[in-house]
Amino acid sequence: MKKSILATLVLLAAFSCEKKETEILTKTPPESVVIPETNEPIESSTLQTCYLGATGKDSVFVSLDDNLGTLTGKMRYKNFEKDSSHGDLMGTKNGDTLKLTYTFESEGSKSDREIYFLQKEGNIIEGIGAHKTEGIQDKYESTANLKYEGHNLKQVDCTDFEKKFTTK
Repeated sequence: MKKSILATLVLLAAFSCEKKETEILTKTPPESVVIPETNEPIESSTLQTCYLGATGKDSVFVSLDDNLGTLTGKMRYKNFEKDSSHGDLMGTKNGDTLKLTYTFESEGSKSDREIYFLQKEGNIIEGIGAHKTEGIQDKYESTANLKYEGHNLKQVDCTDFEKKFTTK
């Protein structure tokens, strides 16, 4: 009799443990958990915009990526009978003003130049003002005295921008 009671208790314990394991395994996760199908972000926080300006046979190409106010991009001056340059842009956006540093190469030399643009009606206009040079950096003497009457670049489609940027 003791053996049958002991066997019954062992069986009950086994069934109760098995039931708990099954309950744990069959519970569904909460509905608020979402597992993405890929590692790619759902929506990019970077917005790319491209600009082109032309005066006579000279042209300027700008590509800007805006990642929540931090700007990065590329710029190329293609000048007809003067030195051309190409390089990288990095900076910030403050209201309708783009405050950038243009790190570029021209005729074998590497330089940095402070450059501001004013956004107006989907276009950007280059700020013009007196400059001072500190080492390889060219900066505005006074950003408060800038006049936005430089190159007027119109927004363009970014398709094939890289080809326009690299063409000599």
